[in-house]
Amino acid sequence: MSKSNHFSTKSVFGQLISLIEDSLIKREVKKCDSDRYTKRFKTKDHLISMLFCSFSKCTSLREISGAMLGLSGKTAGFQLNHIPKRSTLSDANKNRDVVVFENIYHQLLKQYGGFLSDSRIKDVIKKQVKIFDSTTISLFKDILEGVGRNPKNGKRKGGIKVHTVVNADEIVPSLVWFSEAKTHDHQFLEKLKCDENTIYVFDKGYNDYKAFEHFTQQKTGFVTRLKDNASYVKIEELDIDEHIHTGVLQDEVIEIEIKKNKKISKLRLRKVVFYDRVNKREFEFLTNLFDMRADLIAALYKIRWQIELLFKQLKQNFPLKYFLGDNENAIKIQIYCVLIVNLLLAVIKKRLKRNWAFSNLVSFCKIHLFNYINLMKFLENPEKDWVIDKDQTEQLSFNW
Repeated sequence: MSKSNHFSTKSVFGQLISLIEDSLIKREVKKCDSDRYTKRFKTKDHLISMLFCSFSKCTSLREISGAMLGLSGKTAGFQLNHIPKRSTLSDANKNRDVVVFENIYHQLLKQYGGFLSDSRIKDVIKKQVKIFDSTTISLFKDILEGVGRNPKNGKRKGGIKVHTVVNADEIVPSLVWFSEAKTHDHQFLEKLKCDENTIYVFDKGYNDYKAFEHFTQQKTGFVTRLKDNASYVKIEELDIDEHIHTGVLQDEVIEIEIKKNKKISKLRLRKVVFYDRVNKREFEFLTNLFDMRADLIAALYKIRWQIELLFKQLKQNFPLKYFLGDNENAIKIQIYCVLIVNLLLAVIKKRLKRNWAFSNLVSFCKIHLFNYINLMKFLENPEKDWVIDKDQTEQLSFNW
């Protein structure tokens, strides 16, 4: 049997970690002063340990410590200086501020965002489309207050809500906020940056007329669904162009009332009624985009489904059911490390010519994490070694 064509001097884990430049980590460590009062277990060691947890899907601190201890002879490839004990990692997750991990993620996004970007949406819409939504992660303990009650014992479960902004052309989170699961979604609309070249897309859970008025005043576009119990006055019926998608049933200008400081103001918005033939449902969309075609309004909202697929991808492929700490800081560190791993794998997937399902890519990396395989070469042509072996077998059979 010939030597593998996919051999590498670095393990798969080392190759993935090499996507994070050492200078980037040092810069953020210095900015956040995250190694202050730390003698051995530095920020970089902490980051690598938590990334290992995400890649290998470890479910406990003891599992991480034990697995990394068994790999002590293979750490040179990714420059791990100190393998943590369970208690060391627990203390670091509790005491090292999550901000340094947050900053590292955003710097990586800044570095690779342009590469991940798909320009096709901008070519049609001519503006930056941003999707805003949240997902709730249940916690085993009432660290952050959850929503609803456990049907078995009637006690309220703990939960953390992750509010996320995703650029529609990148499909990785660009902004992340955390709150208790019981916090209502619409409170986070005020955190969104207003920009006349931006369109925000979000579901009807974020309905807030005061925020809609603010967006309109700042010339920031939005598309959402109209709530079932919404109160409004119809002002004008707009003509539906014959060239527009036949799913558009109505296009209207409506007026809503906004109560603020005991005063009532009025805001004109646009209501588009669209029939989805696939799901056989009518949808009522609300927007302040009066110059855009009605069928494009419906298409914009359809893009929102991408963030639901992202949440599904994160929850299915990474250890977000098992948290390694019983405090808020530890939970946030783990979530940011999952986002970093998701970003690194998105970069790998984008670089490949061969089409890999994301879940298959995650599984491959987990299985071969510390094998010395050239990751890119193997993923482009995983059958290559098999072809060589097959040819050699046929030749041996002929000679025999």
